[in-house]
This record gives sequence, structure tokens and C-alpha cells, in this order.
Amino acid sequence: MPLVRTCKICKKNFNTKPYFIKHGAGKYCSVACHYKGLKTGKLIPCFICRRETYKTVKALRSSKSKKFFCSKSCQTTWRNTEFVGAKHANCKEGLYAYRSVLTRHRVPAICKRCKIDDKRLLAVHHIDQNRKNNKLKNLTWLCHNCHHLIHRHPAERKKIHV
Repeated sequence: MPLVRTCKICKKNFNTKPYFIKHGAGKYCSVACHYKGLKTGKLIPCFICRRETYKTVKALRSSKSKKFFCSKSCQTTWRNTEFVGAKHANCKEGLYAYRSVLTRHRVPAICKRCKIDDKRLLAVHHIDQNRKNNKLKNLTWLCHNCHHLIHRHPAERKKIHV
């Protein structure tokens, strides 16, 4: 014999079986109401595009930045603006960034001494010998052979036209 119950979500009356009630079911009138009852999180606007996205209570609690995103694309957009330079996980205080400094400033990859242009053979030379000084004026391209000569033979340093 069916029993009449009231749905916990939409407050509509529906028929259910005593067996369902005995086993903890029979609380919702439909599958849609059942899944609405399971959702305990919130709709939060995406930090980048402002589109609403559902986040669970656990996600709301465990977020370090307290910023929420609708997709990996929006999250990556935010991370690429937030975690740059010293905040980047792989940052080494610019100690190994000298090659990219020359590339970013579009300095032609040609050896200053012998004019070889094979990028596989080129190394970056610090003119003042200070590896921490990564200013553009202090960096130049040299092939490995010329680089070795300049570091081992002081007379060769004068042959660089920087």
C-alpha cells in the first residue's frame, strides 16, 4: 500500500512504498529533486569571466587563494598573471635566465667574435664576468670555442666588438 510523503526539495506530495522508507529512501519525488538535495555547495562567479560555476563545500573550504574558476583555461589565465618572476615555482632569482633575456629582446643569435650563426653552438657570455648581472648590455652571444678562448686568454677579450 503506497504512502503519501512530501518531497524535501519542492514540497510536492508523492506516493512511495513502505519498503523505500524502511531503507532510507522515499524522501524525494523525483531523481531531479534527489540530486538537488545532494548539492550542498554554492554557485560562485568565475574570477576571470564572471560565469557562474558550482563549487562543493569542500572546494570552498580548501581553496588557498579563495578565487574560483569555471575552467582550467580561466585558472591558467589567472595563474599566468599571478605567478611570474619571483613568485614562479621554478624561479631561481634570474640566475639562469640570461639566454631568454637575449631571445626576448630579439638579439640575433650570432657569435660576436667569429660570426657563426648555428644556435646549437652558441652560448651566452657575461661581459663583466658576473653571472648575476643579467642586464641586456652585459650579455652577448658567443660560440663555445670563442667563449672558451675569452675566459682562458685575457688578450682575446679585446677582440670582442660589443
